[in-house]
Amino acid sequence: MNVNTPLIVQGDGTILLDVKANDFDEIRTFMLAFAELIKSPEYIHTYKITSVSLWNAASLKYEAQTIIDFLIKYSSYEVPKNIIYQITDSIQKYGRVKIIKENDKFFLTSEDSSIITEVAHYKHTEKYIKDVLSNNKIEIDGAYRGHIKLALINLGYPVEDLAGYKEGIPFHFNFREVMKSNGKPFNVREYQKDAIDVYYAEGRSEGGAGVVTLPCGSGKTIVGITAMERMQTHTLIITTGVTACRQWKQEILDKTDIKEEDIGEYNGATKEIKPITIATYKILTYRKDKQSPFLHFHLFFEKSWGLVIYDEVHLLPAPIIKLTSEIQSMRRLGLTATLVREDGLEKDVFCLIGPKKFDMPWRDLEKKNFIATAYCYDVRIPLDPSHRNDYVISTDRTKFRIASENVLKYEVVIKLLEQVKDKNVLIIGQYLSQLDEMNKKTGFTIITGKTPQAERDIIYGKFKAGEIKTLIVSKVANFAIDLPDAEVLIQISGTFGSRQEEAQRLGRILRPKSGSNRSFFFSIITSDTKEEDFGHKRQLFLTEQGYHYEIVDRETLYKLEFN
Repeated sequence: MNVNTPLIVQGDGTILLDVKANDFDEIRTFMLAFAELIKSPEYIHTYKITSVSLWNAASLKYEAQTIIDFLIKYSSYEVPKNIIYQITDSIQKYGRVKIIKENDKFFLTSEDSSIITEVAHYKHTEKYIKDVLSNNKIEIDGAYRGHIKLALINLGYPVEDLAGYKEGIPFHFNFREVMKSNGKPFNVREYQKDAIDVYYAEGRSEGGAGVVTLPCGSGKTIVGITAMERMQTHTLIITTGVTACRQWKQEILDKTDIKEEDIGEYNGATKEIKPITIATYKILTYRKDKQSPFLHFHLFFEKSWGLVIYDEVHLLPAPIIKLTSEIQSMRRLGLTATLVREDGLEKDVFCLIGPKKFDMPWRDLEKKNFIATAYCYDVRIPLDPSHRNDYVISTDRTKFRIASENVLKYEVVIKLLEQVKDKNVLIIGQYLSQLDEMNKKTGFTIITGKTPQAERDIIYGKFKAGEIKTLIVSKVANFAIDLPDAEVLIQISGTFGSRQEEAQRLGRILRPKSGSNRSFFFSIITSDTKEEDFGHKRQLFLTEQGYHYEIVDRETLYKLEFN
């Protein structure tokens, strides 16, 4: 590629960017406004233009011609005509239909009378229409504005919602100048402030609903607390689990002057409703059976919440997405490291939580030492001969487990621990029997799903304090585990090469470190087995994202130094 024309725009919507380009940083920053970053290996980054990515750009007031001119300027070849049409069509569709509020009534408006006619006769919206006032204006039932938005996005008209929000019950607090935990100064980072500036939009109706995308370890929790501080209102926070609940609570107490008695936990063990209430996705989606109602959805309506925060919004369960259609009068903030969902509900998140408001690549944060530099290794070992016959005659699923629980992995871990001596280490795996055996061989503390929450909290606290240097954890540690001092992660088994799992596990060690600010991620893989097949998926993900990645055997591993 020519460094002056570093893009190749392809007819399927993918765009290749040469990282050696002149003005690379500026080009990449603009690309993130209208395209999703798919791969970022060392030399060529791949982006993808989608309807949702273009609607995100339109919500931030980017014009189609600006994007087209940018692509023409930097493309090595002619920009395909279908891509020019897609950009123009998608950008123009966003906001062609608007929801507004006048004198406590809600209206659907459009300058295109044919759209209003279509909406008035569309079976999924006509039941929410109170009156057709003109060719350009319909009165709607405001209680169902989310249902209308969802119906219209499926019709191809992403609605610009300008109806505003209820302010919620006021709740005033301040950030601490020094952290409660260690007495060190506390400051919100500039990119965290910028994220909330864009999201909140000074309280205007075009702000107040959307998603902030930041890499693992970059302080998304602080972004959420900054939103709370900006709005000074009763807030509902929904997290991935009880451990995440506790960590949000700890961060709030550490960084603000909010009193502990003003923070409630709402989960399987505790059901407190306070000015700041932290719940779990699991409790909110609990019901006795598939035909029964969700028993805890009332929490959304229990208080006049001024803000609802969805932590790890890419994991937001479909029932909560659906319920969110009924709370469009509340400000909503989604936090995530990726907008990719396994269930394909990106449109629903865009429509009901809101557009992507802010994005920052992990490389920018790494350069500024806001996250650690990660070095990733796939350690390939042979299958123990005693299990070879069982492996050959087994089903594919059983083969994967036999390879994952290869007994030769234990000696590799023990040897590796000698090489990373004095570092804080997490050993993580999929199978409890394997983790129990690892515990027996090493004597290190172990946390699994069976470990009581109170005990988990004590162990995590000791790890963070340096009293425990090595910790064995099951997949309960995949999400929202705040272990800023973890420098090494040793993965002895995983879930079929899940991209999402790999990203979350790597995120456990990306928080900034003192000294060299380096972290190490080791995956121990059995060669020539089903585990290696799935290992290729992990390898592809890590290299595509641009992380330093090597495949080594035991002999090579034992010669490496990690100081």
